[in-house]
Amino acid sequence: MYIWELILIAVSLSADAFAVSMCRGLEMRRVNVRHAFVIALFFGLFQAAMPVIGYFAAKLVADYITAYDHWIAFGLLALLGAKMIYDGIKEGVEERKRRDAEKLALTPSAAPDAKGETVRNEDAPTADTLPPASCACNGDGAARVASGKLDIKKLLVMSVATSIDALAIGVTFAFLNVNLWLAVSLIGGVTFALSLGGVFLGHFIGAKFKDKATVFGGVVLVLIGLKILLEHLGVISF
Repeated sequence: MYIWELILIAVSLSADAFAVSMCRGLEMRRVNVRHAFVIALFFGLFQAAMPVIGYFAAKLVADYITAYDHWIAFGLLALLGAKMIYDGIKEGVEERKRRDAEKLALTPSAAPDAKGETVRNEDAPTADTLPPASCACNGDGAARVASGKLDIKKLLVMSVATSIDALAIGVTFAFLNVNLWLAVSLIGGVTFALSLGGVFLGHFIGAKFKDKATVFGGVVLVLIGLKILLEHLGVISF
């Protein structure tokens, strides 16, 4: 597997961590650099560790399924990619519905008075009275946190949740010509960098691009899986 393929896989796998990091940044009243580094470190370490676990677990049975390894690699990548595309589209639809509902709530309720003039309903909700928008990608639907504390237990759960896909990638590595340690270094490093950037990006512009990042990552994984399958079938060669 070429290094550019490993980089693309690393970017794709980091899409979930990037999206969640944006949500964490969205929740911060002020960016805490130390917290941003801790968040990125957790995501990077778990994203790097999971492929190693998957790789050695698959090696135990690799001799028995060598004839079908390319189909397994394609199937795993395609399923992961399809799931990411579905999740990204679903998040985008839910976010648009939330924004539409918020705009509707902010629209002043008006009614004509005795003179036929339109009068604003003072009881209508305003931007100041609406509750803060929740960040759907944090997994619990909670609103922005008011405190500046970093919940390590919650961060640990999110790190595991966003790195499960990397476990399956490690399984595919066991059936391919891959330098495992180079691959996990790239995956961990890219995830760390994108997660760190995601915290700052989320704080300044919000989480409007998180669904697009997830869809992009899913498309890349499907295409790489298709390339692996076609190469083994002799349809293409790079």
